[in-house]
Amino acid sequence: MEPLVTHLREIAAAHADPADLAKEVLKEAEYFATNADRMRYPGFREKGLFVGSGVVEAGCKSVIGSRLKRSGMFWTVRGANAIIALRCCRLNGRFEDYWEHDRAA
Repeated sequence: MEPLVTHLREIAAAHADPADLAKEVLKEAEYFATNADRMRYPGFREKGLFVGSGVVEAGCKSVIGSRLKRSGMFWTVRGANAIIALRCCRLNGRFEDYWEHDRAA
């Protein structure tokens, strides 16, 4: 990641005349520098972790969307959060945990 950040900063310095380009390139360099720890994709893949958003998006669609977006349904934020928590606990095999947490609160 460090070579990429260095190269982006060099590009920005070389094109310092058009201020907008330099500012944009520096912004991207800072993004990569700040988030380098989150972008260790080869290591994540070695551990069998997903690095794309597709799995999460599909999970949201099947777990949340299929339950909350049925015909004629309307939810308050509180109600939607409660049903999502219940559904996630049920699907994760932790249904009893929800009730324990609810009683403690």
